[in-house]
Amino acid sequence: MHRHAKRVASITLVIISALAVAACNRGANGKAGAADSASAAATVNGKPIPLKEVDKAISLQAGGQLDKLSPLELANARIAALQSLIQTEALFQRAEREKLLPSDEEVTQAINARKQQARMTEEEWQRRLKESGEDEQSLREKARRELAIQKLVEKTVGSITIRDNEVETFYNTNKARFVSPRGVGLSAIIVDPRDNSGGQSPDDAKNEQEAKSKIDAIYATLKSGTVDFAEVARNRSEDQSGASGGDLGFATEEQLRQNRFPAEIISGFFGSTPVGGITPPVRFEDGRFYIFKLTDRRLQSENQTLESRGVRDQIKDLLIQQRQKILTDALGVVAMNEAKIENSLAQSMLNDPNMLGGMQPVSGVGTSTPAGASSPAATATPAPAASATPAATAPAASPQATK
Repeated sequence: MHRHAKRVASITLVIISALAVAACNRGANGKAGAADSASAAATVNGKPIPLKEVDKAISLQAGGQLDKLSPLELANARIAALQSLIQTEALFQRAEREKLLPSDEEVTQAINARKQQARMTEEEWQRRLKESGEDEQSLREKARRELAIQKLVEKTVGSITIRDNEVETFYNTNKARFVSPRGVGLSAIIVDPRDNSGGQSPDDAKNEQEAKSKIDAIYATLKSGTVDFAEVARNRSEDQSGASGGDLGFATEEQLRQNRFPAEIISGFFGSTPVGGITPPVRFEDGRFYIFKLTDRRLQSENQTLESRGVRDQIKDLLIQQRQKILTDALGVVAMNEAKIENSLAQSMLNDPNMLGGMQPVSGVGTSTPAGASSPAATATPAPAASATPAATAPAASPQATK
């Protein structure tokens, strides 16, 4: 069930990325004012999408350098961004009709999860919101719309099933993909010196001293042999991997080097560290402390069969992901077919081919881009197919580890 939810989220993410600015100029009830209606680039069932929203979408994609685009580049970008905004508005309205709007609590949980992923203090979070011209109300409206579309997609693709003969056919025609590389399986317990709970969790480290004391205490407890690593990870790790007992998956030696693991740690994983053994705390340059557990080791590559651990599940995941992509695209097409859409921008371009609907950027478009902001001009393309062997990912964004 958990793996299915992650698959759905990966498909949904691309579609709802266009909502990054769709609610900026609307109130919490999703309505637009008269000024927005007058300057609408398009309407979906009478609800306007102002031209300034289209240009803000492009500005986010262009890193705030909207004025650097040539007239032709701007016209092309406007058409692409507007088409994406139209589709997401149509999807949201369908979710509304099907009574799939999230509760206030679900919106709050989504925003809190986003804060945790950003690994910012509350002060840093508020400063970033202000820099991007956002506030908590507009952020909640975005989250509400994103969650509604996600629920719609989940309802659409939730009943997919894969037959055994489909799995066998895929394996027999793609045997070269199923090779277990030389590498190691890892779990981790991670402690972050930054306050990630807004002061709400007494176990969350809030500074360097607290983080060092906490990781040392965890290490001492683990060394005593009286506790289970996965249980400690679930209860005390300050990372999303803690929910799965700290599991990071399987990584090759090259992947470990790319993720800036210390050379002595890598050497131990492939040599002296026994399977089931743990490392002393190691700090990465992102400031976080890690204790790793070696859960598996493979010293040479091996061909996998259909009966190899995880192969059937990997194939099912991939086939479901492919089917989800097709159904999600179809959902977007149907939602737009059902809606009454008036694309004033496109019509104005046809009416005046030489001016392409007006080629000057809208004044007042923000230039600050929030961290992690998605491009609203993104089209619904499939998420990258999962590889046959997942890599350890928790320290992936960490710079070179320090001793």
